[in-house]
Amino acid sequence: MKFLFCVLIQWQLSKEYGNICTIWITHHPVVVLSGFQTVKEGLINHSEELRDRPLTHFLIKAFNRKGIGFTNGHSWKEQRRFGIVTMRNLGLGKKGMEHQIEEEAHRLVEAFSQAKGQPLDPSLLISNAISTLISVVSFGYRFSQEDEMFQKLLEGIDVLARFGVSFSHVVYNFFPWLMKYLPGPHKKALSCMEIALSFAKQEIKKHKERQDLQEPQDFIDFYLLQMEKSKGDPNSTFNEENLAQCILDLFAAGTETTASTLMWVLLLMVAYPDVQERAYKEMEDVLGSSHSVSYQDRKKLPYTNAVIHEVQRAKYILPVGVPRRCSKELNMLGFHIPRKTLVVTDLNSVLCDPKQWETPSKFNPNHFLDKEGNFIAKEEFLPFGAGARVCLGEQMARMELFLFFTHLLRAFRFQLPEGVKEISHKPVVGLSMHPYPFKLCAVPRSSL
Repeated sequence: MKFLFCVLIQWQLSKEYGNICTIWITHHPVVVLSGFQTVKEGLINHSEELRDRPLTHFLIKAFNRKGIGFTNGHSWKEQRRFGIVTMRNLGLGKKGMEHQIEEEAHRLVEAFSQAKGQPLDPSLLISNAISTLISVVSFGYRFSQEDEMFQKLLEGIDVLARFGVSFSHVVYNFFPWLMKYLPGPHKKALSCMEIALSFAKQEIKKHKERQDLQEPQDFIDFYLLQMEKSKGDPNSTFNEENLAQCILDLFAAGTETTASTLMWVLLLMVAYPDVQERAYKEMEDVLGSSHSVSYQDRKKLPYTNAVIHEVQRAKYILPVGVPRRCSKELNMLGFHIPRKTLVVTDLNSVLCDPKQWETPSKFNPNHFLDKEGNFIAKEEFLPFGAGARVCLGEQMARMELFLFFTHLLRAFRFQLPEGVKEISHKPVVGLSMHPYPFKLCAVPRSSL
């Protein structure tokens, strides 16, 4: 909450005070970086100095300095390095990540088709599809959406995330010694965390009972294999507590963000039917109606690829980049930033920087196309962050967005329900900047 407050102030003050601005929260300074060049200088050129996360009293209590998302130092380095290598390994092979995403995309098309072109709210269908994929990556198999324990896992992560951006979180951090004796939302958040961790530990136990160290199939298998390899290393941080927390990190980081982006994709296709039809026509002209789509096809579909990138740019789903903390003293662009100072990157200002984008406040896929219509990869495109803490699941998210979008658009024309003239483009400001609830009609193209 306080970080969001900082950025809201920064939007008003950056023009007057420049792209590096210090805001004081009681006696704590928070440095806010805005604009592409300043954020690049911080996250990329000074990546090592800004690799740490600030850990509040509540985050330490909830995460116990375990996992990847909210830990620092040697443990973070080991866990993150392992996570990067393992996510890469899970993407390989005939039953790798892309194959799993394609299968889930087909299931999502089938779920949309059940509405038979009548108005539907796509949010639950999309969230279920994304959480199912993370389940496959983590546990090696799909969970039924009716599975009570799996739902408790998702609910626990959601409750914890919402508490993290609430005023109660601020109160807890001012009075941690008092809050442990008082009832309130913090008690529910911590309880949900325990339930979610318990579920993860049950899955770890199942894997240990049937594990085949020679042929790891999922994140837990790879981690247990690493634990075995590290048995004689006294400095190893590979243990079941870290593994359980890493699993929760994967769900927390990958579900809400990707689901919210896909919701924006559908909303904007409804709002811009000309863009929707141009992307569909490109797919039909290049691939034909019988060709199945693969992630490699994005190279043949520059306009479709540009549309997805532009949705991520125009409707960036976080109110602010996840805060950093200086691990050592930092001298940047003529400013001295002391060790342990909180640093917030305003990634919205990067993705809407008027110096980098022709029409920053408008949805415009041409931002990613040259004059000949070829796709342009732009350095200023930073929705996954940058530097030492760049999003661990970036490659998986990119595949999900492309494959879900292409499968859905080839199967349906998306339009407003009869009698509805428009839907709001304003975001709900919270943990993510997701759209207000809306309904659309997914009209099967075979019936057009």
